[in-house]
Amino acid sequence: MKTDIQIAQEAVLEPVTAVAERTGIPQEELELYGKYKAKISDTYLSQIQNRADGKLILVTAINPTPAGEGKTTVTVGLGEAFGQLGKRAVIALREPSLGPCFGIKGGAAGGGYAQVVPMEDLNLHFTGDFHAITSANNLLAALLDNHIQQGNELQIDTRQVVWKRCLDMNDRVLRNIVVGMGAKADGVVREDHFVITVASEIMAILCLATDMKDLKERLSRIVVAYNYGGEPVTAGQLQAVGAMAALLKDALKPNLIQTLEHTPALVHGGPFANIAHGCNSIIATRAALKMADYCITEAGFGADLGAEKFFDIKCRKAQLAPDAVVLVATVRALKYNGGVPKAELSTENLEALKKGIVNLEKHIENLQKYGVPVVVALNAFTADTEAEIAYVKRFCEERGCDFALARVWEQGGKGGVELAQKVLQTLEQKESHFRLLYEDSLPLRDKIVKVATEIYGAGKVHFAPAALKQLKRLEELGYGELPVCMAKNQYSLSDDPTLLGRPENFEMNIREVYVSAGAGFVVVLTGAVVTMPGLSKNPAAYGIDVNDEGMITGLF
Repeated sequence: MKTDIQIAQEAVLEPVTAVAERTGIPQEELELYGKYKAKISDTYLSQIQNRADGKLILVTAINPTPAGEGKTTVTVGLGEAFGQLGKRAVIALREPSLGPCFGIKGGAAGGGYAQVVPMEDLNLHFTGDFHAITSANNLLAALLDNHIQQGNELQIDTRQVVWKRCLDMNDRVLRNIVVGMGAKADGVVREDHFVITVASEIMAILCLATDMKDLKERLSRIVVAYNYGGEPVTAGQLQAVGAMAALLKDALKPNLIQTLEHTPALVHGGPFANIAHGCNSIIATRAALKMADYCITEAGFGADLGAEKFFDIKCRKAQLAPDAVVLVATVRALKYNGGVPKAELSTENLEALKKGIVNLEKHIENLQKYGVPVVVALNAFTADTEAEIAYVKRFCEERGCDFALARVWEQGGKGGVELAQKVLQTLEQKESHFRLLYEDSLPLRDKIVKVATEIYGAGKVHFAPAALKQLKRLEELGYGELPVCMAKNQYSLSDDPTLLGRPENFEMNIREVYVSAGAGFVVVLTGAVVTMPGLSKNPAAYGIDVNDEGMITGLF
């Protein structure tokens, strides 16, 4: 089997103008970035806003393992399969971060014959959206420090500066730094920090904003620091909003590309799900709903993170109601959750499968809390046995879930037809009664406890004294009705990444809480999660190269 990048590079792409024309977008409403990438104009988005919405299908997954799950691959393959069945579907995805591309995880274009292309462009600089977000973020940081240097009219307490600089790269040495060293003209000495761009509030704001007006209002509400009286200081008070919006003007427009089978894909925004809210932009999702009969979107990492935030943050803010959820699992990953080492996952092991399938069970139960019909997609590997597949199928159906095999990595859309038919059948036969996990009026602490106990399975939630103080302060400042965005490791339902399967009655540790007022949620840091990842001993960057003809190798 060829590698993902070989398949992508050998593909014959349609000009993006042809993809757009078949989707109903006139060429004059595109802003072209070469032959195969384009941004969709604000004018076109305005023209289609009164159309009826299509069906909204969310693709999520069990907790990620080294065995692989293939959530994005199934998302792309499902979109291609709808095309095989003559259905009008548009895929809505996030843009990849450079951090994972050069780290361990790799890119986010899908895999095998279920990819969005051009794969190399998407996984690297794409249309420059992340650069614009990074620039806007760091402009605000520069204006903040300049304000302090130029007399500090707003009486900012330099010990309570909460705005962080960002970089779209895994760079652990930037987590905690000191700025302002040197001469008096070089600024005020203080501790500072970096986050990865995809965990920044600007990224979340771009993905939750509905238009330029909303974007600017959100930017103005960003809390950058607190003054000596303990009152929040905002980006609006620093007069930063106009310049930041100018940097984000083009980034706010969704990007159009295609799959290997020319299914249109809107790829826009890319917040991490283990730190940020893990969903592509509201603008792109709403556009896809207007452009097709079916919008197929995904949310990052496992359903405990991505799906929960899709429901409780994105759907709450955008007033979206999903019609169905596809939950991706693999036999290999379930056996890994059952204690089988990665090297032995190709051997049939029903006992380990039975032990590890409790992870899938918990995610099914969680999704059913939201009242949305669930289809389990078993992403097939060649080593899967008939007995293993039959066991998973029976397990799912006994819990009220539809089930289908997906062979999209190997066969593209053809390998996803069974899944697409099952999703269509579910949409026809089962009505969605979508509901949120908690109400806005619930106190912040109770929201955190509800997510930790009902979604993660914690028996007790321990709040560090600093976190309790921060919660009290945020509610006093009027942020108590915001939803919570849990920052947690992605590998376990708990805050301990080594607890696989379905841990129960564990203690969830809340160490820090802060508000992202522009995005409109409260971030909750659990366990040892970090907002600026580091590189591994053997990062993927070691294997990436460009040959003499300019062809990139090693991306995956």
